[in-house]
Formats: sequence, C-alpha cells, structure tokens
Amino acid sequence: VQLQAYGGGLVQAGGSLRLSCAASGRTFSGYIVGWFRQAPGKERTFVARIKMNGGSTSYAGSVKGRFGISRDNAKNTVYLQMNGLKPEDTAVYYCAADRNLILSEYMNPDQYDYWGQGTQVTVSS
Repeated sequence: VQLQAYGGGLVQAGGSLRLSCAASGRTFSGYIVGWFRQAPGKERTFVARIKMNGGSTSYAGSVKGRFGISRDNAKNTVYLQMNGLKPEDTAVYYCAADRNLILSEYMNPDQYDYWGQGTQVTVSS
C-alpha cells in the first residue's frame, strides 16, 4: 500500500490544522494507521492511531484532548485534526500503516511496514 500524507503548514499557536493520509494500491481495510512526528534532532514518536475496522483510537498523552484521529473508509483516508496547536507540536508528521500489530506494538514506529512521505507542521509562538 502507498501512503500520501498532506495538509501540513505554518500556523500560529492556538490554531488548527487537519492532516490527511490517503492510501492507494490497496484498501486500508484491516489495517492500523498511525500518525507519528519527528522534530529536528529527535526521534520519531507516536501521536495517534486508529483501527480501520471498528475505529478504535488511542493517543499520546501530549496530544490527548487536542488532536483527533478519524477515518473515511470509502475514501481510504485517515485524518488527524489538530487543535490548540503549540510550538512544541512543530515537526514533520508521518502516517504509517500495518496489518499485524498487537496492542503493545502500535506506538513503536519500527513495527509499521508502510510509510507516507511526511508533511511539515510548524507552529509559531
């Protein structure tokens, strides 16, 4: 499956952005789709994930209550709605997908087989 992430940009603190992750080549059905982010000089870290079948979600503590992950199965697309953005949210955001993750694995980027190219989110203070 090929993933394309888009929707990043420059926003002031407190603003909102919506990222999209579109899949092609194969349906997202049965996959877990995650969003990760990587700031300069830092490791790639988990942001949120969603199960395409059933729609269960989970979030990193740093974004819980501000970010929302959702899916549109018909469009084969996953969204990350980011509200209340802070300068520390500045990073390149990546979407990733995998079919074979257990609960303890979904926060680990090394467990995902498919990745999008990343989209830059910059939050100014």
